[in-house]
Amino acid sequence: MQSANTKTQFVVCISNKDYPASLEVRKIYQVVLDSHAGQHQMIRVVDESGDDYLYPLNYFIPIELPKAVEEAFSLVS
Repeated sequence: MQSANTKTQFVVCISNKDYPASLEVRKIYQVVLDSHAGQHQMIRVVDESGDDYLYPLNYFIPIELPKAVEEAFSLVS
């Protein structure tokens, strides 16, 4: 669970090579903070299974969402 001071981060998938069942290109994914993932050029996201997994960092681009969209995403979980 994230603290009130931690902003939820989102990314857009730009590649799903080797993971077509788990990732959809052009889809927004929520990032799960993982300090060790970045050291290995990886990122942890909640994928199509609903669980969080590590994927190559270069498969995603970070984005900022309007507050209303972030709130809508938080209601979906």
